[in-house]
Amino acid sequence: MKALLTTVLIAFAPALALAQGPTTPAKSAAKAAKGKKGKATAPSAQKAIEEATPVDDDPDVNLSPEELATARKVYTGDIPCELGATVHITPHKREGFFIVRAGIQRFRMQPVESRTGAIRLEDPRAGAMWLQLGNKSMLMSQKMGRRLADDCMAPAQAAMAETLKKNPLPSLLEPLPATRVAAPTPGTPAAAPATAPQSTTVAPGDAAK
Repeated sequence: MKALLTTVLIAFAPALALAQGPTTPAKSAAKAAKGKKGKATAPSAQKAIEEATPVDDDPDVNLSPEELATARKVYTGDIPCELGATVHITPHKREGFFIVRAGIQRFRMQPVESRTGAIRLEDPRAGAMWLQLGNKSMLMSQKMGRRLADDCMAPAQAAMAETLKKNPLPSLLEPLPATRVAAPTPGTPAAAPATAPQSTTVAPGDAAK
């Protein structure tokens, strides 16, 4: 009886293996990511995966001298934003390009011409933009139609924002202050009012006298 059972198991072993399917690296990675209890990947693991994912490089994009000069003015490093967010900006291996990260979102940005004179970086593929002003910066998603991070300030921008609080710029909508005429000093005679010049025309009858 035992010999008969052993013979049956040996005969059906290939069929059982085919039913279970081959074990692929993708399935192994999915099992490892899911964990023993079926939990999702930890945020730290997600961050590591995002950092390890290469960013596409477009060798056809060549920056102009003006755009390279704009890139030298970009603040890099960890830039704190409102609501406890942080935007990380690091120079790319190609001159003038930057890697901009906000949470798990990652963009490869390049400087573009700005109509207002502000420093502007764009990721045309992802539809994202980094706008750097004198006193703050912001990360926007044109594709999603919202800001991903706002009121981001590098140390130099924070100093500028503090200066503007103490000495705000005049609004373009406010009228200019009226010019005041200084009052005369006591004891100084007031200037005589201007009088119309007298006519020096001589009548014909007077000229004969």
